[in-house]
Amino acid sequence: MTLIDRPALATTTDSETEVGATAARADRSYPAEVSTWVDGLVEHLQPAAVHWVDGSTRERHDLLQLLVTNGTIEQLNPDLRPYSFLARSAESDVARLESRTFICTDDPADAGPTNNWREPAAMRAELDEVFRGSMRGRTMYVVPFAMGPIGSPMARFGVQVTDSPYVVVSIGTMTRMGDAALAAIARGASWVPAVHSVGAPLAPGETDVPWPCNDTKYIVQFPATREIWSYGSAYGGNAILAKKAYALRIASVMARDEGWLAEHMLLIKVTPPSGRSYHLAAAFPSACGKTNMAMMTPNLPGWKIETIGDDIAWLWIGSDGRLRAINPEAGFFGVAPGTGVRTNPTAVDALWGNTIFTNVARTDDGDVWWEGLSDDAPAHLTDWRGESWTPGSGTTAAHPNARFTVSARQCPSIADDWDDPAGVVIDAIIFGGRRASNVPLVVEARDWDHGVFMGATIASEQTAAAEGTVGELRRDPFAMLPFAGYNMADYFGHWLDFGRRLRRSARVPRVFQVNWFRKGADGSFLWPGFGDNARVLEWMIGRLDGTRTAVDTPIGSLPAAGALNVEGLDLDADALTELFRVDPEAFLHEVDDIESFFATFGDRMPSELSRQLDLLRTRLQAELG
Repeated sequence: MTLIDRPALATTTDSETEVGATAARADRSYPAEVSTWVDGLVEHLQPAAVHWVDGSTRERHDLLQLLVTNGTIEQLNPDLRPYSFLARSAESDVARLESRTFICTDDPADAGPTNNWREPAAMRAELDEVFRGSMRGRTMYVVPFAMGPIGSPMARFGVQVTDSPYVVVSIGTMTRMGDAALAAIARGASWVPAVHSVGAPLAPGETDVPWPCNDTKYIVQFPATREIWSYGSAYGGNAILAKKAYALRIASVMARDEGWLAEHMLLIKVTPPSGRSYHLAAAFPSACGKTNMAMMTPNLPGWKIETIGDDIAWLWIGSDGRLRAINPEAGFFGVAPGTGVRTNPTAVDALWGNTIFTNVARTDDGDVWWEGLSDDAPAHLTDWRGESWTPGSGTTAAHPNARFTVSARQCPSIADDWDDPAGVVIDAIIFGGRRASNVPLVVEARDWDHGVFMGATIASEQTAAAEGTVGELRRDPFAMLPFAGYNMADYFGHWLDFGRRLRRSARVPRVFQVNWFRKGADGSFLWPGFGDNARVLEWMIGRLDGTRTAVDTPIGSLPAAGALNVEGLDLDADALTELFRVDPEAFLHEVDDIESFFATFGDRMPSELSRQLDLLRTRLQAELG
């Protein structure tokens, strides 16, 4: 593994750790609209102090030391993991809470059947009650941030208030946070207001807990007014509101209204030996391999894969008529379990220091460990609950949804154009899920509308990153089921409309679907995955440049015999056949399931997707004779 050059690190001091108690500096001025909003929140939330975040390195250091003092985080061994920290959340605060995530619209049909709808006035009254006095005894941090490179035509802005310094430092990693974003707002940039409280006010003299939170939780979006309110959780996207709540739920509504796409997609730059680079966007449900693909080390000589983003992409039609994309984030909030030297050495290298780990295990010498980091577990660990752990104890050392938070600039595979304000031109779009059967390794859509049908019908086996039964199959269209901020049938329609606009431009990207997770009769994975997934990308790029062939099937185009490079793989002919087998009878059952799913949207379902379903059924029935 090759490590990037390590920058100078901040050093721990004992001074100025009480940043949370400081007020706004007198020598700074703030946009009047933001100040008025903050003043109203101060009156209602009743914090003990207000701190306007400037985003400086000194401020981050002080916040981290405050968190150490509070017992929220502990510093890891600086010789093993420089300037890195471990947080352990409360056991009740470990995952994204879809059941407590609400979309508030006047008409419930505008939220649609896949979202939890609440009437706006009723929800505001409810939030007014729970937020009243919720920051007593705590500091309110005012956090201005930018999504996307400041100066990009796609940059968007927000201001989050929070009473969690852990959330502040996390936002600092995940966004362009601080004075530069505030200055853009002062110059007139629109901004999204986001309010967050852990919901644990402190009485005078009351002792705090290391991870304050509340059993009552809300993650609430008001799309019409572009507002976000979150209460009770300090974990992940529940509290880092720039992430899923803004960058997907609110941004998807902004994108519909403004004519672009806000998507749950990774972005990569692929350069074959020819030297010509291609940019690909790929949508996968959470914990289904997005980060591994975004940081792939290809098992193909002469091929290079570079990272632009691992989770979210904003796409628009540029002035040149091409589909372009940016990664609106500035960091990675990755799932740790399953990330290891064998599966994702690039991610492991990125975590050498300056990283916050949450709910992983700690080694006896002050480093971190989780399932999948190495083949063998250490003989003794302190688990994510803070308890002694040994192999064979019957529990996992790290929580299945344990996370790491690290700057994108620290990733060894980061592309030189990852934060280009103009974005990168997208050559192909990929959809995928975790399927043990039925779905082939790779299939190419016939055209854009067929590709939208593919995206709309993704199904995946549940993982620990979301609520629900692990392993249970659910439809997760475009990997956006928990993240579309409006009726998903209208979202499908927006994709179709966007395609019509693309067809008037220079070039429409190809669309593919992949499934790395198909299993054989013995339950083992048929495809080696990880670095060998580059072989599938090789075929896709061959389709783009006309050098690889395909055969038509009822579900789309599959690689022709010999078109997929499997040279050197330990993959027998039967396994290869099974990877691409399309069983018409089994797929007709899939069609019935899709039909039932589409029916949940009623008459808002775009007729084009119903037509695509009818065409698929007809082709499958013809195969059966």
